[in-house]
Amino acid sequence: MRSIYLNKIVYYFGGVAAVLFLISYFFPNMFRIGNLVLLLLLIAVLIDLLLIFSMRKGFLAERETSERFSMGDPNKVSLHLKNRYPFPVNVSIIDELPFQFQERNWIRKLRMEGQGEHELEYTVTPYSRGEYGFGNINVYVHAPLKLVKRRYIFSASRVVKVYPSYVQMRRYHLLAVSNKLQEAGVKRIRKIGHSMEFEQIKEYVRGDDYRTINWKATARKAGLMVNNYTDERSQQIYCLINKGRVMKMPFGGSTLLDHAINTTLVLSNVALIRQDKAGLITFAEDMDTFLLADKRPTQMGLILESLYRQETKFLEPDFEKLFSVIRNRITNRSLLVLFTNFESVESLQREMPALKKIAHYHLLLVVFFENTELHSLIESKASTVEDIYIKTIAEKFAFEKRLMVKELHKNGIPSILTAPENLTVNTVNKYLELKTRMSI
Repeated sequence: MRSIYLNKIVYYFGGVAAVLFLISYFFPNMFRIGNLVLLLLLIAVLIDLLLIFSMRKGFLAERETSERFSMGDPNKVSLHLKNRYPFPVNVSIIDELPFQFQERNWIRKLRMEGQGEHELEYTVTPYSRGEYGFGNINVYVHAPLKLVKRRYIFSASRVVKVYPSYVQMRRYHLLAVSNKLQEAGVKRIRKIGHSMEFEQIKEYVRGDDYRTINWKATARKAGLMVNNYTDERSQQIYCLINKGRVMKMPFGGSTLLDHAINTTLVLSNVALIRQDKAGLITFAEDMDTFLLADKRPTQMGLILESLYRQETKFLEPDFEKLFSVIRNRITNRSLLVLFTNFESVESLQREMPALKKIAHYHLLLVVFFENTELHSLIESKASTVEDIYIKTIAEKFAFEKRLMVKELHKNGIPSILTAPENLTVNTVNKYLELKTRMSI
């Protein structure tokens, strides 16, 4: 009985019969018409019930998803539906989505032929990492006369893990393998000199640097031969992620920490493709994760699993403790990409002593975020005194961000001030630039 539902049309006809019975107090002939309407309604409902309950399992549904979702990207979910009734039916499907999506009105309606099958596809876009639990699949099958519908509940509970954006990582992976990173907005960098890591001796072609001519090989081959050099490999690249309260700021449905994690995943993958060693450090008031730089085939999986569980803390980060760990555990000179955020010059000045110590032993690249909301305030038209005040404050904060960049450069620390949506492109581009300029 719990699976039987009456459609609105049944209540409409029942209301008509009630009105006719009420009128019959004044017009007795209407009583027969009311009885006839009620009788026909009951017969029609019984026919629908017999048809819809003629089979014990008249409908089947199952859900198919990948084992993990990519954060910030559309992820496909498929529902396989099968109508086992010999007649066409209208169905309403309600899939119980994870509570993180806050989707309370998800419903799909379609018509299926007798003994027919259908595959219903839709996409979901998670904006936070973690475990997402799907519930049951509820299917309401309408009887042929559309007076009664039967509910089927299919047990399809499943937990899907949402990882950092590996879809974005794969896109950059293909571009890096094919040496087409500039197609993703990564510009070419003019090479200054060349590294001294020898690769091969090859025949001279027009455009080669004549200073690399190998005269001994030229004498043996009776033709111009040149030494070919390549970028130095097996250099250590560490991504340092600040998990303090400043990284809790939301942008585009995700936090700054989520943007930093997505970029870390891409940068680590690009570094491994270019034969460098990738490592990871996450910290807040205490050290959380320390993954030693390596280029083993399993390194990318370790980085992905480490980033999956990172959560923002609500205390101030301890940069002095970070320096202590780096000094003791990272012995070789490395590129340290620090993802953090500073909202004022004073906050930068508090951490500057520790940053200078780190930069003394390693190449430190500080990546912090531009507040894009300030641009709309600065460009807006001020019509009142309050608008002028808000616009002035916004310009002050934007100027302080640019001042932080100059302050870091003055202390010999390269930096990137970027909007969150351009974080990945700008960071990968800076990494390639530092590699090309042999700064590491």
